[in-house]
Amino acid sequence: MVLKKIYKALEKSPKFELIELPFIDVTEDPVRPELSLEFRQSHGRKIYGIRDEEGDIAAVMCFAFTHDIPKSVEEMDAMSRDAAMQAIHRAGVQGTIAIAYTVWAKKKGGGKHMVNEVYKMIKESNHLSRLVTLSPLTDMARKFHLKNGAKEVQVNLTTQNFEYDIELSEWEKLKGKVTEKWRNTTWSIK
Repeated sequence: MVLKKIYKALEKSPKFELIELPFIDVTEDPVRPELSLEFRQSHGRKIYGIRDEEGDIAAVMCFAFTHDIPKSVEEMDAMSRDAAMQAIHRAGVQGTIAIAYTVWAKKKGGGKHMVNEVYKMIKESNHLSRLVTLSPLTDMARKFHLKNGAKEVQVNLTTQNFEYDIELSEWEKLKGKVTEKWRNTTWSIK
């Protein structure tokens, strides 16, 4: 009976695919509609979306890649420009911190699923070590990030920062140790 319930729950959970978006309609962004498409695509910045099973974009998130946590959009602009310039000398690696500066759902539940998919992407990344937001000073942003597991880092003059912990879980650490031990074991077949 328990397995049947688990199977049904897994069967109903929607599947999403994280994709980089070449363009978006910035007027749909309820958080930062004033930021142009050019701003969102330049100097170490990317736009991601999650595509649902019907092929529709369920949510959108825009990022800047930096080495520090910005306190304003202007500071994020300067930091991502700097990280992009440094990346020229580092084989294209742009910053170690992914700054999510806007996220919105186009379908119910899309925002939460977007955070989950981005979390997985960053966790699997070879160069990103942190996922931090540059959120507006609203209760809605605060509640959204805290409800989705982020911790408040700081409150600034016009923004607030939240961080999602991307540390490996105990299970993932154990799996890594077992895999490493298995790889280092010499097997002799007689």
